[in-house]
Amino acid sequence: MRKRILMLDDNQDVLDIVKEALSYEKFEVTITSETENIIGNIQAHMPDLLMLDYKMTGTRGDEICREVKAHPQLSNIPVIICSAYLNKDDLLACGCDAIITKPFGLEELVDTVNGLVYVSQ
Repeated sequence: MRKRILMLDDNQDVLDIVKEALSYEKFEVTITSETENIIGNIQAHMPDLLMLDYKMTGTRGDEICREVKAHPQLSNIPVIICSAYLNKDDLLACGCDAIITKPFGLEELVDTVNGLVYVSQ
């Protein structure tokens, strides 16, 4: 069974590139730019991994990460925050499992995703 990834970013180009790269690696990737009802969206997809952009229109990725990690049904889902924001201590404080600094290479993306998806089983 293919591992499921849900990615939230307000940049369609980033969403498209990540979806293509991870789909090539045999992941089932759902992308969205909608922060409204994101917890419901996560519950509907029940991904094996959640990728969040830090700075988006609407709710920021760190706020969503805190909600996910506090939710009893979702807290075990690994979360990657993708950001050009450089203060990693602030980002780690939200409870994310990894940070990928933008711009990122596809090898770093795939390695980070594989490390979290297959280690967190």
